[in-house]
Amino acid sequence: MKAYATYRIPGDGLARLGAIAELAVWERPDPVPRDALLAGVAGAAALVSTLNDRIDAEVLDAGSQLRVVSVMAVGHDSIDVAACTERGVVVTNTPGVLTDATADLAFALILAVARRLPEAADAARTGGWGRWQPTWMCGMDLAGATIGIVGYGAIGRAVGRRAAAFGMDIVHHSRHSGIPLDDLLAVSDVVTLHTPLTEQTRGLIGREQLRRMKPSAILVNTARGAVVDQVALAEALGDGTIAGAGIDVMVAEPIPTDDPLLALPNCLVTPHIGSATLRTRTEMADLAVQGAIDVLTGVRPAHIVNPAVLG
Repeated sequence: MKAYATYRIPGDGLARLGAIAELAVWERPDPVPRDALLAGVAGAAALVSTLNDRIDAEVLDAGSQLRVVSVMAVGHDSIDVAACTERGVVVTNTPGVLTDATADLAFALILAVARRLPEAADAARTGGWGRWQPTWMCGMDLAGATIGIVGYGAIGRAVGRRAAAFGMDIVHHSRHSGIPLDDLLAVSDVVTLHTPLTEQTRGLIGREQLRRMKPSAILVNTARGAVVDQVALAEALGDGTIAGAGIDVMVAEPIPTDDPLLALPNCLVTPHIGSATLRTRTEMADLAVQGAIDVLTGVRPAHIVNPAVLG
């Protein structure tokens, strides 16, 4: 029995997988090339992947013996789940363990954009400090401000707890609770996105939604890039429709260096680091590998994206 991993991930999970299967690992720090991925899954029963790896019908055909595809992430939009289900391949993911790390990053972006930290740091580096006057670099007070949380799952609720500690008023919108999205956008000083990427949420925040926000409001996205229309966001930030944005996820990752968002002083872009603490990434890696081990050893995994495969 063979298994393939697209990264040398942290923790001892791969050693545990290697104890029950003949394991091959892509050892280089750059993402596995397509041809190497197709060769790697040939004959493999398990694939441990990340969001960098597009797992589609071509990969599944090359890995015709695959029984499980495990992604080291909560989101699974990098995987053609329908194609996996059609072939009887179990898909597992890693929810829960990255909740606090992602919520911390979301709130770090809120603080940084609200208090204009990137602009202030740049001024300190480039001599702009000498331009001080009473309203120079003034930002937003979070105490008493309203935060609108779009997507009120585990991460959204964790952000809410942090916002409450800062004295913010909280409103939320989700599929099953909260207020209508248009109402949330109209009343919020901070809008933060924590919804999964689905056909219903793709492009959820577009030109019309940005215009419903306050001119003084900021938008934070640590969910998925395609939840936001990036062209519309760049326009809104450039013309003052909204005051600022903090973005950890993009439609295309890595973001092209000539993307207009990178040139805007009121937009802070980070390279998809929501889960980037060593403890969190290690827990994610262990959980991803455990999902693969469970399927290979006949145990029902704790986190199955397509449970119909196992009945």
